[in-house]
Amino acid sequence: MVNFICGSVMSNLPLFRDPWAKREAWRKHPVFTNRAMFSSMFPGLGIALVAFTAYVVVDNFYSKAQPGAQQKH
Repeated sequence: MVNFICGSVMSNLPLFRDPWAKREAWRKHPVFTNRAMFSSMFPGLGIALVAFTAYVVVDNFYSKAQPGAQQKH
């Protein structure tokens, strides 16, 4: 019975013919894809761009609403 259980568990594992395949398997993990690497390179960039764009739009809206409020340097 023990051999049957171990045999069924062992049959689900991949058979590696390359002796270094287990050591190279981490390279194919989804964490190390180019998209994941790029998205984690600048973690707050998307939120910062949205916030800055909203600030510029609101600032331009209020500066056009009050033409005499602009300061000239």
